[in-house]
Amino acid sequence: MPVVNVSLQVLPSVPEEDIYPVVDKVIEMIQQSGVKYVVGPMETTMEGEFDTLMEIVKKAQTVCCEAGAKRVISVVKIDYRPEGVTIEEKIGKYQSKA
Repeated sequence: MPVVNVSLQVLPSVPEEDIYPVVDKVIEMIQQSGVKYVVGPMETTMEGEFDTLMEIVKKAQTVCCEAGAKRVISVVKIDYRPEGVTIEEKIGKYQSKA
């Protein structure tokens, strides 16, 4: 299976002051998964094998609920190409080379 990109935005149903701490737990889970990822202001984009990334998407729902969310709305974007697609090819030229 080729490398794909999956972007995930979680919108946990929690008091406003708890949104960032809940999202932080999802990002921590993604970090611990070992996949390549980039955190953006509205979503986190991951790179890897499709099934692995979809398992992370599923687990994100549980992480939010375990952190106190009564409900979670998630927005998922998938960039799939038979020969694969990487984060680097899409945004590499915009990254600081310092």
